[in-house]
Amino acid sequence: MIALIVKRILGLLLTLLAVSFLIYTVMGLLPGDPAAIMLGTSASPDTLAALQKQMGLDQPLVLRYLQWLAAMARGDLGQSYTYGVPVAGLILDRLTVTLPLALIAVGLSILIALPLGVMAARYRGGVIDFLCGLFSHAGIAVPGFWVGLLLILLFSTTLGWMPAGGFPGWQAGADVALKALVLPAVALAFSQASVLTRVCRSAMLEVMSEDFVRTVRAKGIGEAATLWKHVLPNALIPVITMIGLQFTFLIAGTVLVENVFNLPGLGRLAYQALTQRDIVVMQSVVLFFCALVIVMNFLVDMAYLLIDPRLRARAA
Repeated sequence: MIALIVKRILGLLLTLLAVSFLIYTVMGLLPGDPAAIMLGTSASPDTLAALQKQMGLDQPLVLRYLQWLAAMARGDLGQSYTYGVPVAGLILDRLTVTLPLALIAVGLSILIALPLGVMAARYRGGVIDFLCGLFSHAGIAVPGFWVGLLLILLFSTTLGWMPAGGFPGWQAGADVALKALVLPAVALAFSQASVLTRVCRSAMLEVMSEDFVRTVRAKGIGEAATLWKHVLPNALIPVITMIGLQFTFLIAGTVLVENVFNLPGLGRLAYQALTQRDIVVMQSVVLFFCALVIVMNFLVDMAYLLIDPRLRARAA
């Protein structure tokens, strides 16, 4: 068990190292000179050369990568060209918006998807199963930003119940800040819940065909108790896998929704860094997204060991 965890951690670190090198190489090979973009076309050659030296662009790519890696090990992600502040503080500041947004969206998708998936499996082929399938297809087909626009039109413009966009900051009060995140969280959760519903339904149906479920029913246990206490816990592995993937997607894929609702999150930061050619911010944000995916996959693997005793027996 311990040997397996150590092996997974070593694999995680090697994957992070390989991903960091790939990200830095790709960003370094992008066309265009960041120094020239910052100074504009009217800059003198001497000024341009001085800025390139200050940014380390006159050094070989491999040497710049090793210096960047060493700085990262110390917690220094560099200085943003555009904002003139440390990138680490910039990411942490934007994360205070994106992380609660992603957590609320994941929570909503779980609260919606698990009951729908269980009911769809219980009434397979019936009206409830058809309606759950219709919801799943609609959620997969409709993009999140379009759902966000509809929510703004209904709850902000027409009814006036929710703010149309912007984020007042947590200093304005938790209730005010959370209210600003409700509509974007619902827009994100709609498509995620539709996918999770289908995964939950499929996993439930697969477990319901197992012999132990027939044994549980033969003991006289009710159908609802059988599904929630015996079938669902054994169907959680694919569901947890999807939840982990959804969380990383919500952190990294909120660009459009954050722009629709004008939220100062990580997705909007990545979009701004791309348009402003701020390579230091782009490298750090993309690496953060990749590291989040790798770490979440590791946590999902560890969750497998906690849920399934058969996996623990094999790892022992």
